[in-house]
Amino acid sequence: MANRSFDVRKLPGAAAIAITCFVILYIPMAILVFYSFNAGKVIGNWEGASLKWYGAAIHNQAFLDAALNSLILATTASVISTLLATMAALATTRNERFRGEGVIHIILNQPLMVPEIVLAIALVIIVGQIKQVTGYTGLGFLIAAHTAFCIPFAYLPIRARLEGMDLSLETAAADLYASRFYTFRRVTLPLLSPGILSGFMLAFVISLDDLVISDFLKSPGQDTLPTYLMGELKRNLTSEIYAISSLLLLLSVLIVAGSWVATRKKD
Repeated sequence: MANRSFDVRKLPGAAAIAITCFVILYIPMAILVFYSFNAGKVIGNWEGASLKWYGAAIHNQAFLDAALNSLILATTASVISTLLATMAALATTRNERFRGEGVIHIILNQPLMVPEIVLAIALVIIVGQIKQVTGYTGLGFLIAAHTAFCIPFAYLPIRARLEGMDLSLETAAADLYASRFYTFRRVTLPLLSPGILSGFMLAFVISLDDLVISDFLKSPGQDTLPTYLMGELKRNLTSEIYAISSLLLLLSVLIVAGSWVATRKKD
């Protein structure tokens, strides 16, 4: 009997479950975006379409400061984490298997398995002691924490890209007496660049959207977009919060779409 491939779409109820999940996930987002154009202040009471809340958000200095902190934090953390993840992926896929490789994989993926609240509490203990000794309260602690948290998110697409690459081109370069560095720069890196870009974008989104670690480690005046929005939600829910959330959602969608475009083409 010929082997038949498994198709989840043919399972009874699979389509209904998928549609239900999408509705539950995306309907609240659609409602949020819809009411961000509400001219009135009262949430749930439509008073006409208007862009005034987007204008209010753009002129909100607290929002702009939080956005700047988030961009600095996410950009720096994603660059460093992507660089470290690229080196880790090369070390674990372009060399012969070595003792302790499994332990390295566990360490790299640990932030994915440990609850974020546990990681945040552990970091608070360490960072608090360092702050007492050094007196430093800058963004460096948040950058270090976000970098460590984002490494596995950048590592996974980069490693997947490496494992799917054809080694024959690298072998051909070696047969033509190219050095390992020259082979990496002219052969491996161009082929790996979509994976690196995808890892960078994924790490950027994860850092940009993080709330728990940022809320635990931030010092006064270091609000990020998620912590700023959480603080505003505790005080007063207005259409301006909906507008800011919609802008953050749009940025995340653009980044994820860019990641998909960068990695959809096959070699």
